[in-house]
Amino acid sequence: MTRTLNVTTPAPTDIVVIRHFDAPRPLVWRALTEPALLKRWLIGPDGWTMPVCEIDLRVGGTYRFVWRHQAKGDMGMSGEYRVVDAPVTFTNTEVFDEAWYDGECVVTQTLSDDGDETELTVLMHFISEKARDMALQSGMTSGIDSGYQRLDGILTEL
Repeated sequence: MTRTLNVTTPAPTDIVVIRHFDAPRPLVWRALTEPALLKRWLIGPDGWTMPVCEIDLRVGGTYRFVWRHQAKGDMGMSGEYRVVDAPVTFTNTEVFDEAWYDGECVVTQTLSDDGDETELTVLMHFISEKARDMALQSGMTSGIDSGYQRLDGILTEL
């Protein structure tokens, strides 16, 4: 079954993404927080890899992601975890090495389950409407969608 990515803008500075997965919450949590699994699905459109995925999943801990494309080069991002409540929610900051929107983004990912299905809600809070709109215009949603489609397959293996 193909799952639909639901993207809304409930406030001038916010983007909310909702996606359902056919897997229990603990498995989805693992896929969102374990580097070996993230490197398999959080790579956006075809042609990208994730050679760097470092996570210290605790309040005050940091993370570092670097994506690589043979023709486009590297794209890096890092941040700090502000909330960690496994396996329900985590909040982190997000700053790209080469900023393409102003300021940092604060991202909260929340998992709710109903037996074998899990709903993931991602709230992205930007510093301004302009920054939010730049993110939307970047093609971000197609990259998220392709990653989640990969994740569907990985979840069946866990």
